[in-house]
Amino acid sequence: GFALHQLWDGSLPVQDWINRGLDWLVLHFRPFFHALRGPVDALLGGVEAALQYPPTLVMVGLLSLIAWQLAGGALGLATLVSLLVVAMLGIWPEAMVTLSLVLTSLLFCVIIGLPLGIWLARSDRAQRIVRPVLDAMQTTPAFVYLVPVVMLFGIGNVPGVIVTIIFALPPLVRLTNLGIRQVRPDLVEAAKAYGASPWQLLTKVQLPLAMPSIMAGINQS
Repeated sequence: GFALHQLWDGSLPVQDWINRGLDWLVLHFRPFFHALRGPVDALLGGVEAALQYPPTLVMVGLLSLIAWQLAGGALGLATLVSLLVVAMLGIWPEAMVTLSLVLTSLLFCVIIGLPLGIWLARSDRAQRIVRPVLDAMQTTPAFVYLVPVVMLFGIGNVPGVIVTIIFALPPLVRLTNLGIRQVRPDLVEAAKAYGASPWQLLTKVQLPLAMPSIMAGINQS
């Protein structure tokens, strides 16, 4: 027993393994992640410039009008009052930076989440594999993966976009998957009987009928 204790004290150097793994990842893949940073940064900068280019009052009116058209007069009025308060407090530029980060993250969530949700709806095996990953993405605190993301992408707004995508992506994937799976089988069979191709079945039947669930996923994201 004493000899075994001298060879191994019963502890595992997990911390050293993780540190070495991160060092190796940063050393070999940081150029790749910096290349990915370019398009994200360009899109984020474009959205931010578009939001800050119009005069403040014009932007307040435009955003309030969009809210009124999408959700009714009550939300439109609430948006108008809220944005006027933000402008009077002198934090309008900071608010537009935050809004651009949110909109950019949402755009990437839609680009990634819709195809992924469609794939999970078509494959039970893929759903079983990806579901634990989605659970971990939703339940893990953002600060846990913020540090590795900063190490790989550098300091700036891009790591914020990446972390937001990681946290906001699962609801859209789940509800897209759920919406397509809940499409009535008889409608799917009828479309197939009329000779619909898989693409036509998806775009003409499944996605339109699943749209309420998909929009709920976008709303949650």
